[in-house]
Amino acid sequence: MQTIKHWWVRGVSRVRDEYEDAQSDIVRAGPRFRWFIYMVAIYFFATFCLGIYWSTVPGIPSVNAAVQRQLALSNIPQQSQLPQGVTTTSTLIAISEVLLNKSGGYLANDVFPPGLWLDNMPHWELGVLLQVRDTTQMIGASLSQSTLNHQFDADLQKAEIRFNFSNTSWAFPATESQYLSGIEHLQKYNYRLMQANNSQAQFFADAAHLNDYLASVEQRLKNMSQRLTASVGPKINTDAAAMPVKQDDLKKATNGLYTKTPWLQLDDVFFEARGSSWALIGILQAIEIDFAEALQTQNAQASFDQIIRELKPTQQAIYSPVILNGDGFGSVANHSLTMASYLARTQAAIADCRRQLRAP
Repeated sequence: MQTIKHWWVRGVSRVRDEYEDAQSDIVRAGPRFRWFIYMVAIYFFATFCLGIYWSTVPGIPSVNAAVQRQLALSNIPQQSQLPQGVTTTSTLIAISEVLLNKSGGYLANDVFPPGLWLDNMPHWELGVLLQVRDTTQMIGASLSQSTLNHQFDADLQKAEIRFNFSNTSWAFPATESQYLSGIEHLQKYNYRLMQANNSQAQFFADAAHLNDYLASVEQRLKNMSQRLTASVGPKINTDAAAMPVKQDDLKKATNGLYTKTPWLQLDDVFFEARGSSWALIGILQAIEIDFAEALQTQNAQASFDQIIRELKPTQQAIYSPVILNGDGFGSVANHSLTMASYLARTQAAIADCRRQLRAP
């Protein structure tokens, strides 16, 4: 106990001495140097506070508000019953706009502080972007086509191309300009959907098409769950194409390749999954409205509601200043495994809903 107290006293004394030396150096320096030090300190403090504000996750867009906004922009009066697909497309547009217009704007391609220093929000943006890409691709390749007619919608094709542009391009062209162009093409498709007598835009809200969409969502969540669970190890990559690497511990494996997530990438994978879940909640809430008749016919409404219910805990507040990666049954939490468990439960709910949709 005396030793600990002695170390503590020595440490405090050393810090106090260093602080006093720095203060005396500033006092002896000229006024210009002092002003320079003060300005640098103010700059770093301001960017630190701004970075915290920019890292605030926005709320999930309201489905009804998204639809009303698109109706107003298109100068179309409110309708008692919207054409199928309008709610889903309007919500997809709203989510894409939040990605660009949230506090701080789009940050993944920033080359100046504080956006340059931020790490969590750019990966959250990537998670949202993945869902925007997946949903746009599914609308163009499946939901807008019947089983007999496979004619691709031109605006949806262009929107898919724009959203698949690099997410880190600062200029020539900037990522934001490409994504804005993708939003404009979605709005053009949505405008044609809103006109009930216009047969040029199609959206098929039947059980078969919903099953196809949920299959793509299930695969995306499965991939995320695997990356999240790779936070603990050791895990051996059994891919036959992987080059075998001899391990030190022959009791664990004679040959193999570790696929455990690097320590510095744990929070990246976590926030990517968190952003993807955020976007998916809003999209599923919109799909629930467009596919209401199919869900009721197949008695799959309760199963679909369960999907959204299982996803919502992924957006709970994080009280830890860092993403923890506890091992086994230790005293430290493992945020990645907690997120993976929520996604696994969501996958189970999706599988149950798909069984209902395929039922005769």
